Amino acid sequence: MGGTGQPLDAVAHLTGIVRSAHIECTHPDAVAELAKALGPEIDFALVVLYVSPDAKFRTIVAQAVEIWGPERVIACTTAGELGEHGYTEGTIAAIGLPRANFCVGSILINHLEKLDPQEIVGSMIRLRTDLNAQEPEWQHEFAFVAIDGLSIKEDEVVAAVVSGLGPVPLFGGSAGDGDRFQETYIAVGGQVYTHAAVLCFVRTNCPVHVFSLDHLTPTETRMVVTEADSRRRIVRRINAEPAAREYARILGKDPEQLSAFTFAAHPVVVRFGGTHHVRAIQRVLDNGDLVFFSAIDEGLVLTLAEPEDMAVHLDRELARIARGRTPQAIIACDCILRRLEAEQKQRTGAISDILARNKVVGFSTYGEQINGMHVNQTMTGVAIFAPEDGL
Repeated sequence: MGGTGQPLDAVAHLTGIVRSAHIECTHPDAVAELAKALGPEIDFALVVLYVSPDAKFRTIVAQAVEIWGPERVIACTTAGELGEHGYTEGTIAAIGLPRANFCVGSILINHLEKLDPQEIVGSMIRLRTDLNAQEPEWQHEFAFVAIDGLSIKEDEVVAAVVSGLGPVPLFGGSAGDGDRFQETYIAVGGQVYTHAAVLCFVRTNCPVHVFSLDHLTPTETRMVVTEADSRRRIVRRINAEPAAREYARILGKDPEQLSAFTFAAHPVVVRFGGTHHVRAIQRVLDNGDLVFFSAIDEGLVLTLAEPEDMAVHLDRELARIARGRTPQAIIACDCILRRLEAEQKQRTGAISDILARNKVVGFSTYGEQINGMHVNQTMTGVAIFAPEDGL
C-alpha cells in the first residue's frame, strides 16, 4: 500500500533525466514492468532496486540482470520503500541513471568481518581515476553505499572508505528486513550477498547536492553509558542502573511498555566534532539491556533529544536543498525510526505528500551513512538537478 493508502496496482514513473518506477513486489512480471516504466530505449549506466523483504530477492535480481546486465544492477532489501506516493511497503522501487548523463562504477566489500581498509581505498582510487578518464569534462561526483543492516559493521565500513573519498561526498543506508531483523541482502554483479556492502561512485554532468537531515534538538537531559558490549552494540547499564529501567525512568515511563515507538519518539544523541548525531535504540532485550542501531561504548554521554514536527522540518529542509530549483530526483535513505514516528504521530500522509512533491525515491533503512559517519533517525541522500539549472 502507498503512503496515501492507495493500492499500487501498476508501475508509476517519473520522466526526465533520472528515471524512477515502483511496483507491488507480488506482481507476476514485476521486473519486466519496471523495465518498461524506466524506458526500454534508454541505455542505463546503473539501475538500483530497493526491494521489499516480502519479495523473492534472488529471483528479482536474476531477472534484472537478464534485462540490464550484471554490471549495471545493484539492489538491497528494505524496511519500507519511498516511491511516487511517498512511504510505501511491499513494493520494489527502481532508479535508473542514464549513460547519457551518468558514469558509474561499483565496488563489492565482502566479508565485513575481515575488512582490509588499504585494499578498499586502493580500489576506490582506481575506480575514481577510471571514471575521470571516461568523462573528464563532467564536473560533478557523489558516492553512495548500501550495507548489510544486521552486520554491526557500518561504522567500520565508513571509517575504512572515508580516506579514499577525496572531495567526493558520500551518503548511504543500511539494508533492512522490515520489522523482522533476521536477514538482509545486498546484490552486486549479479550475485547476492549477506554481511557485505556495495560502494558506488557516480560522475555526472548534473549538479548534485548530498545532504543529511534530522528534526531533533538536544535537551539538557543527559545520561552516561556505564556498562556496554560495544562489539554487539548493547548497553547494559545507564547511570550505573539497568539500562532499560533507567531510560524509562528518565522518560517517566513504565519499563515494561518500552517499544520501537517509544525509541522513535524519545531518541538520544551524542556529540562529535561540535555536531550531535543520533544513536538510536533498536530494541530492549528480555534481560533489560538496550540494543542500539550504531556504535556505542562505555563512558559515552547520551543526550535526550526532542523532535520538531517532522513534516514541517522536512518541507523546510528540502526547500533549502533545492534553493528554488526543481530536482530531477532525490535519492534518499530514510531511517525506519522516522517512519515509525510518522505513523505514531499520524503524520504519514503529510510526509508522503512532501516526499512525492519533491520526487524523493529510495528506502527506509536500519541506519544511514554520511561521509565518514554512521548515524540513525536521519535522512541522507542526494538531490540531482538538470544541467541547465547550473550550480
